[in-house]
Amino acid sequence: MTYDSTLKYLVEQYPQAFTRWLFNQGPAEDIEILNTELSTEPIRADALFFVRVADAILHLEFQTLPQSEPPLPLRMLDYWVRLYRQYRCDIEQVIIFLKPTRLAGVFVNQFTERNLSFRYRVIRIWECDPQPLLTTPGLLPLAVLAQAEVPENLLSQVAARIDIIEDRQQQRNLSACVQLLAGVKFDEQLIQAYFREDMMQESVVYQRIIRQGLEQGLEQGLEQGKRNELNLIKRLLNRRLGEINPQLQNQIEKLSFQQLEDLGEALLDFETEVDLTNWLKQL
Repeated sequence: MTYDSTLKYLVEQYPQAFTRWLFNQGPAEDIEILNTELSTEPIRADALFFVRVADAILHLEFQTLPQSEPPLPLRMLDYWVRLYRQYRCDIEQVIIFLKPTRLAGVFVNQFTERNLSFRYRVIRIWECDPQPLLTTPGLLPLAVLAQAEVPENLLSQVAARIDIIEDRQQQRNLSACVQLLAGVKFDEQLIQAYFREDMMQESVVYQRIIRQGLEQGLEQGLEQGKRNELNLIKRLLNRRLGEINPQLQNQIEKLSFQQLEDLGEALLDFETEVDLTNWLKQL
């Protein structure tokens, strides 16, 4: 979630930087971030982006490692077909791998089957020249992961570029993005030696990650609470009425948290399974 939120912020805030880098052309004015839901069967992924640039679409996907189900080559073909069906325009597809690895998947850039050969671009960020990334503020967080004989020197260069950004809010946000993505490659103590932690905490990126974490934690907590309540109700029903038939069990599992609590009170008056059936019918 940390990497996904960071990359989502960068692409949404600096789409021109990414299109200029990956399309290798001058800045385009007509840029639009497209919805990541495509027709037929919805697909959503936090590190998946569709950027419309004039009459073309840049499909950009970030991955730390190549493991995926379905496999990445098949996913890229699936995305291409859906995008082309919906927009009927030129589509440039790019996977950017962030974490250095020699796994075979990071060297695959095609999907082939009988009567089909499909290709897309693959960028292994640790093999990239850092200079093009260092010249654009929106790409500085990726620059820390680029090729370097002495990685710490590159981290120092990025920190120096961040320090000269005049807009304080932009400086805080990009500093946070750099620190978060640098965790792919550098240990925490080294990162803290070059970047102030308070700048991260004041950034909208960090606040977004904290907010998402709290929301996710709340959802997980509610779900766990419901599972605990459901297990308790099942045990109480089994002790009072004996083994409950599967059909009734399925109905009980679909009850809301509040309905489970109501059932917990009502079951004290149940004498047979018929009482449970009637109570469920009343819902």
